[in-house]
Amino acid sequence: MKRKIICLLTAAGLLAGNAVQALTADEAQAIAEDAYIYGYSLISVEMTRKVMTNVEKPTTKHAPMGQFANLREYPTAEFKDVTAPNADTLYSNAFIDVTEEPWVISWPDMGDRYYVWEFYDAWVPVVADPGSRTTGQGAQTHVITGPGWSGTLPDGVTEVKSPTGTVWILARTYSTGTEEDYKEVWALQDQYKLYPLSAWGKDYTPPPGKVDPSIDMKTAVRDQVNALDAEQYFGWMAELMTDNPPTAEDAPMVAKMAEIGLVPGQPFDLSKFDDDVAAAIKAAPKAAWDKIDAYTAQSGTVNQGWLVNLKVGHYGTDYMARAWLAAFGIPANAPKDAVYPVGLTDADGDPLDASKHDYVIHFASKDDLPPANGFWSLTMYDSQYFFVANPLNRYTLSERNQLKTNADGSIDLYLQKDNPGADREANWLPAPDAAFIPMFRLYWPKETKPSVLDGSWWPPQITKAS
Repeated sequence: MKRKIICLLTAAGLLAGNAVQALTADEAQAIAEDAYIYGYSLISVEMTRKVMTNVEKPTTKHAPMGQFANLREYPTAEFKDVTAPNADTLYSNAFIDVTEEPWVISWPDMGDRYYVWEFYDAWVPVVADPGSRTTGQGAQTHVITGPGWSGTLPDGVTEVKSPTGTVWILARTYSTGTEEDYKEVWALQDQYKLYPLSAWGKDYTPPPGKVDPSIDMKTAVRDQVNALDAEQYFGWMAELMTDNPPTAEDAPMVAKMAEIGLVPGQPFDLSKFDDDVAAAIKAAPKAAWDKIDAYTAQSGTVNQGWLVNLKVGHYGTDYMARAWLAAFGIPANAPKDAVYPVGLTDADGDPLDASKHDYVIHFASKDDLPPANGFWSLTMYDSQYFFVANPLNRYTLSERNQLKTNADGSIDLYLQKDNPGADREANWLPAPDAAFIPMFRLYWPKETKPSVLDGSWWPPQITKAS
């Protein structure tokens, strides 16, 4: 790993010395803002890892390193560990460290149940996505190897090569949400196996986790990341980039970051700079976050008030797209596995606010519903991309809701804070008494027209009902 870092630094011309280049305050802040955006996903993944693994033994939401946290029921409005959670699949979540040795992951035959696994590297791109669409329903065993590993693997396994030492594993297993169906999913989850390669063919009992009482387990990860000052943030970045190195295509960014003393594996020290330059770097996190937050409208294509972002899962050097995803949708599937249209405005171009209006989404017929091979759903979030508490404990509408059809065969979905009445309740998605964000999910979207992947299908406009 160190050899790879040295090669990258040499290619960027960063080993001539440790002295930072003379910069104006404006130049330093511009570089620091770019560096903040570049590293936002790395910091977000690591903060998530720290929070979600900070337990002695697995629970439904948290588990020590190398163990699954198997969610047994849909998340509730109290769930704040990740932004934009779903209430369609049961998560099986784990973090592993492949710097020392590979890890083995396996699951049983999944029958006819839709599922998808995503293996993310430390910067949040998708490394591999086995599941119903890509590898089928049969039992499978994969071995995740680290960036510096070479060796012989057992017969019958599939190697997944991670470019970083940290790997985030997340399975999404579809469930209808009934008690009977939950139990069927639990039986599958109990057969999901994760263990180091050195335990191959042996009985393996994972060690208990170590709890760090200094880790904040209550504040949302995004808020914790955004609370870091420049020295904390960039110091952490430099440390993390040792085992989770930038890619070769990141060399220009690595060279730019070195101008403010941000170098993988080296301490970050603001005292090297004059006061005005140091102050400018300290101002970068707030300014950079404002750019990330404002990027929402540019993060994809907007049509009929809906934003569709297909720049998900694989980002290349589009660091803003990666940062935005880390802030508002971490972690997301690649588009062929799932697409997430986000509602921004109503048909009049006004922001969505259920304290002012009730809303309707009208589908002319069942044939106009979201085209997906897996399933579709519509989820309600508050303005921070978290679930909205409501009397029905309903966070989504989908085909499993047995939606009521109008006399002409059309279907109306009601987005409002108050119950629209018994005859419409089946189609009601409760909203907060405030601004809100609706999000469609199309799992395994169809590639034949109409398709969300090529823009030939788009969600209908959201119209004011009152």
